Amino acid sequence: MTRLLWLIIILVSAFSGAFLWQQFQKTSLPQPQFALYYNQARVVKPFQLSDHHGNVFTNKNLLGKWSFVFIGYTSCPDVCPTTLQNLNFVYDDLKKIAVNSQILFVSVDPKRDSVAKLNQYINYFNKEFIALRAEHDQLFPFTRNLGLMYGIVENTQDNSAEKDANYLVNHSASIALINPQGNVAALFKPELAVGKVPSIEGEQLIGDFAKIIALNAS
Repeated sequence: MTRLLWLIIILVSAFSGAFLWQQFQKTSLPQPQFALYYNQARVVKPFQLSDHHGNVFTNKNLLGKWSFVFIGYTSCPDVCPTTLQNLNFVYDDLKKIAVNSQILFVSVDPKRDSVAKLNQYINYFNKEFIALRAEHDQLFPFTRNLGLMYGIVENTQDNSAEKDANYLVNHSASIALINPQGNVAALFKPELAVGKVPSIEGEQLIGDFAKIIALNAS
């Protein structure tokens, strides 16, 4: 009985030591400087969207990939084209850090953003980027789950026949990073300055992504 007790104590100590060593290794690694990094990745709940080819896109399409997720709409006058252009500029650098990186642009304007329109729009920036869409009943819970938000701004000043098509969509300018296990690992938030379009600096994105990869591997 005494031998069994000692064996249990030794095994518990060994497992505890291994766990503490792993935690020490993580804390000793450089931490992301600009991104909001989740030590415990946030679970992405089941969802179903469609891509710019009309194919179904679900949680399964996130597995085995590092996914940078940005929400917006094709009629966006500033934040969306700026962010997609910046992502295109650093895309090769991101793939050097992790070859299994993908860029996901999620339209939050299903009324105007058809599959065909998204196809044309996303290919303008990069043919490897993926555009996604769904109706609001899928989009609202999906975006909130990632820590992103959006809202339709009604046009109360336009009395023309086209007023229903002339509206803006307020949306987050942040980028959610989903790990290869399909969970949210981090949130990159843009720099806010008066008179400037909110955007995330490419060098900051690259630097913090490399640190997150290292933390995920430890």
